[in-house]
Amino acid sequence: MRVRALFIRILRQIIRDKRTMALLIFAPILILTMLHLVFNGDDYVPKVGLVEIPEALEAQLNLDDAEITKYSDEGTAKTAIEEQILDGYIVFDKNIPSIVLEGSDPNVNGATMRWIQEAFKPLQPAGTASDLEIEYVHGSDDMGQFDYFGPVLLGFFIFFFVFLIAGVSFLRERTTGTLERLLSSPLRKWEIVVGYIVGFGIFTVIQSTIIVSYAIYVLGMLMEGAFIYVLLITLALSFTALTLGTLLSAFANNELQMIQFIPIVIVPQIFFSGLFNLETISEWLNWIGPFTPLYYAADALRNVMVRGAGWDEIYLNLLVLIGFSVFFVILNILALRKYRKI
Repeated sequence: MRVRALFIRILRQIIRDKRTMALLIFAPILILTMLHLVFNGDDYVPKVGLVEIPEALEAQLNLDDAEITKYSDEGTAKTAIEEQILDGYIVFDKNIPSIVLEGSDPNVNGATMRWIQEAFKPLQPAGTASDLEIEYVHGSDDMGQFDYFGPVLLGFFIFFFVFLIAGVSFLRERTTGTLERLLSSPLRKWEIVVGYIVGFGIFTVIQSTIIVSYAIYVLGMLMEGAFIYVLLITLALSFTALTLGTLLSAFANNELQMIQFIPIVIVPQIFFSGLFNLETISEWLNWIGPFTPLYYAADALRNVMVRGAGWDEIYLNLLVLIGFSVFFVILNILALRKYRKI
């Protein structure tokens, strides 16, 4: 009887918590739907350039199943690779072809090389592209999956833990009465929000510095660009996670409800952070990417760490991350004023 009374009480408690009930049903459906749209997307279509290809040779190649662009000089094709317009190009010098790959994504490299092998099959006796000289603009043939996915994972874990710790810590400030006492003081609401963000932000700076340093100098993660740029990106991402975590803590009454935001807010961003090629994701889903902070942070981290990009290539991503932070701060002030009835 006592066990029966206990589980009845727990069932009633869960049923009364509408958010938990919705999460138990809605979150798995959402994530499974995203996985379905991601893994049932289209096959990747390589983007290949042909430089100074003789017409007689072009007629013999199988050019289906790829986006082909012809160039009259190699410099233009190389610029297209730097701008990530091409995955690679084939240059013909006296009818002798050689291959240049963008090189930063092993999966794209593999898809491009498979297509080139199929394209060159009609040519005999060479047969395949394995006999051709291959040059990499970024990376190398020794580049592994961790080198490519490492920057994305680095950004994700920093975002995840800062979001969780900031949200739970700010929630605890409210539930223990600390925030109530601050609200009864002469401090303005924006001063409270900024004060908390700066306070938590100091530890965020320390955390980001330690994690980035460990990943690069201990784990040996590929690092082609400047360390300071990686640090700036992770700091901007950390402040975005910090402001988002404090904002969502306004709508949670306990730590469990704060954790419930993870499947809704954090997990979906994984699909748009670069772990999956956005060009192969269903069109029903890929438009969401530009509305997520990890989309910009992962792109900037990969540009610096894998492609050796500088300030000109990452500053727009940094501005967007800062814009997210400012937007969340404003919403936090409004939430503190309208929703936190303390």
